[in-house]
Parts: sequence; structure tokens; C-alpha cells
Amino acid sequence: MPALPTLDNLEIAGKRVLLRVDLNVPMKNGRVTDTTRIDRIIPTVKELSAKGAKVILLSHFGRPKGKPVAEMSLAPLAGPLATALGGAEIVFARDCIGEAAKSAVDGLKNGEIALFENLRFHPGEESNDPKFAQALAANGDLYVNDAFSAAHRAHGSTEALAHLLPCAAGRLMEEELTALTKALETPTRPAAAFVGGAKISTKLDLLGNLSTKVDMLAIGGGMANTFLHALGTPVGRSLCEHELAETARNIFQSAKDNGCEIILPIDAVVAAEFKPGVETAIVAIDGVPEDMMILDIGPKTAKDLSQRLSTCKTLIWNGPLGAFETPPFDAGTVEVALEAARLTAAGQLISVAGGGDTVAALVQADAAQDFTYISTAGGAFLEWLEGKTLPGIAALSGK
Repeated sequence: MPALPTLDNLEIAGKRVLLRVDLNVPMKNGRVTDTTRIDRIIPTVKELSAKGAKVILLSHFGRPKGKPVAEMSLAPLAGPLATALGGAEIVFARDCIGEAAKSAVDGLKNGEIALFENLRFHPGEESNDPKFAQALAANGDLYVNDAFSAAHRAHGSTEALAHLLPCAAGRLMEEELTALTKALETPTRPAAAFVGGAKISTKLDLLGNLSTKVDMLAIGGGMANTFLHALGTPVGRSLCEHELAETARNIFQSAKDNGCEIILPIDAVVAAEFKPGVETAIVAIDGVPEDMMILDIGPKTAKDLSQRLSTCKTLIWNGPLGAFETPPFDAGTVEVALEAARLTAAGQLISVAGGGDTVAALVQADAAQDFTYISTAGGAFLEWLEGKTLPGIAALSGK
């Protein structure tokens, strides 16, 4: 983990603490459908409250583009937050700066909690406007960032604000960075990465960086087709970025130079159409018919990956291995995910996964609860795996 100040480095009692969290949770008809992101911030909120802070929650929600949008108000989250905190009262401020914000904070007693309105109702949040950050800072004595999932954005509440007040990482941020550092920077070896998804064009930096960090890199999903094509293997009508064949060959070479083995499917589940209930066939990877599409790894590949996992000590997973949203093309991902979960539960594997589709696939496989760490961050998780410096982390470290 980068050398960051934590809550242990702050004198908290009686202080107004601006706590940046990520409450960008899925909602339907005004109700939260998945409380994971709320649940993850509760330890930091409770600790600050117990230590006598006046806790002020800052978050974005959706993309209101710098103006108030009623459907993107954070007001409906006050109730779920209060429930997650065991019935604590949440004071809601109808703005994150100005008189409404000041009035809410002035009314807080030590240990009490306020929730400010959506940061992105102001254009200064996404433009990282120093004046907007100063307006936020006016209501705080300390700044704590517990939103790793927003740390890849240089916004007013994630970057500029950290330079204006004494700051620290919250417990969730600390936990996330510890898990990712352990998996990527100082892994127990042998270390493997499983990367899936549709296109390598969206994950070039990730593949390039991982090939220098792990001992084996297994590629699945649509992006595997581009690598197969680059090796001269026909992929029929499968999704394939033919124009990136040379790029794929360069990744092969980079991996070879760094002692990393790239693993591709040895068989596949194919179909003439991509839809539920379609007739499928299992073929060797060099036997894909011209009129068929590869839509999942085959059973031999799933068994191969599962056996390889038994030789590994660390696993990083990003992206499903097939078109998991549409059965039966989830079978390969499910089988390998369950084996990773089994090995983790048995204490034989450290497993870290992240990315929206990845988390959904692992939950669908009923494997997520046994992974060592599941990151709720999407873009920030990817950029960390790409080896990029995240503005929100750099700001906390004083850089």
C-alpha cells in the first residue's frame, strides 16, 4: 500500500470531518437495490462517530452534469444509511456548499452525522475547481477519503480538497489498497491473472502491465479471439478485433520477455446465434466452424484453468471468461470461479477480483463470498491494474 496517512494519524474528537464516500448505488423506483457500497463505508463512519467527530458525508450520484436533477438527489439514501448504522439519525443538507450545508453542520453535535446533497449538482466538482473545493473545505476541519472507486478522477472532492485540509485514507480505502498491493505489487507466487471481457482495445494497458507482474495470464471472453486470430487460429464469426493482431503479438512478446505464460482456450462452446436456449456445440479451439461464434470457454479449458489454479498462490481476476449474462454461456466462468472460491476458502489461494461484470459473474456463480477481496471499484480498479497513478491517492500522499 502507498504510504498514506490513515485515521490513526488524525486527532478526530470534536472535529468536523468531511468524509468522501461512494454512494453511487443502484436504485429502482427510489429504492436501493444493492447496499454493498453503503455497507462497505459503515466501519469508517462508525469509527469517526465513536471518536467524537461531526461526520459529513460527501458523494456523487449519477451524471447530472453540473446542475440539480431531482432523480439524482442523495435524499433517498438517508434512510438506508441510517438503517446500516443501526438507526443513527442522518441530517440531510439540500446542498453540499453554501448556507444549507453550513446550517446542517452547525447543528451537529459530536458523533452526529450529516449527508450533503450530490456533489455533481455543481460543475466545479467534475472540473476540479479550486473555488468549489474551498467552499467544501469551509465546512470541515479534516478530510478523509474512503472512496477508492472515485480515486481515478481528479475532481473537487477527490483531489483539490485533499490539499486544503489535514487528510487521511478511510478504512475502506486502506483495506482496498492493502488488498490490491498485496495481490499486484508483492504477490505470493506463483501469481496468476484471469482477464476476460469483450475487447482487448479497452484493456491494452492492463494486459501490458499484468504481463510484467504475474507468472501466468489467462485470457478469456471475446478478447481471447483476437489473440487466437493473431496466432493464425480461425475464429469463425466470433467477436474479434482483427486490426489488433499485431498488438496481440506484441503482448505475447512482452509476456515472454518477462517470464509470463499467456494461456488461451483449448476448446470452446460455439453457436450460430447469441441468444438464450440456442443450440450449442463444443469444439477444439482449432476447429471452430466458419459460420459459428465462440461464446464461452469449453469444459477442457475450464478444467485446465482450475488445475492451474491449484498450483497458484495469488489470483487477480477481471472480466468474465464467456458471455456469462446469457446461459448456457456462463458455465465456464462459473466452474472456474467456484474452484477459485474453494481454494481460497481452504486457505490455499489469495484471490482478488474487481470490475462490474466480474463482480456480477462471481455473485451469479455464488463464489464472491469466498474470494479474499472483491473490489467495488470499476474504473479505479482497472487503472490500478494498469499501473497508473490515481489522482485521489496521490493527493492523499501529498504529491
